Amino acid sequence: MSVLMEFSMFPTDKGESVGAYVSRVIDMIRESGTPYKLTPMGTVIETETMAEALELLQKSHDVLEKDAQRIYANVKFDIRKEATNRLEGKIRSVEDKIGKVRT
Repeated sequence: MSVLMEFSMFPTDKGESVGAYVSRVIDMIRESGTPYKLTPMGTVIETETMAEALELLQKSHDVLEKDAQRIYANVKFDIRKEATNRLEGKIRSVEDKIGKVRT
């Protein structure tokens, strides 16, 4: 199974720029070894189970709640049985049709 989870999560009580807080979440994801892609508007991870994706979502919250009074989160899932490596494969599928795309 492949669980793609796209999410953004950040504190809303830390001013206009929250890159320092988002960086802590990304560092935790990187340290977990979970495949991910950082985008300007969020992060996409791929896990083998829903439980693994939800665990990373909880850990992301835990990283931020230490010094935030309010946290915003937006989460989307794409779950597909009998599939793997969709983080790269979905992009490759489009590129096979139209050529290289910017990422």
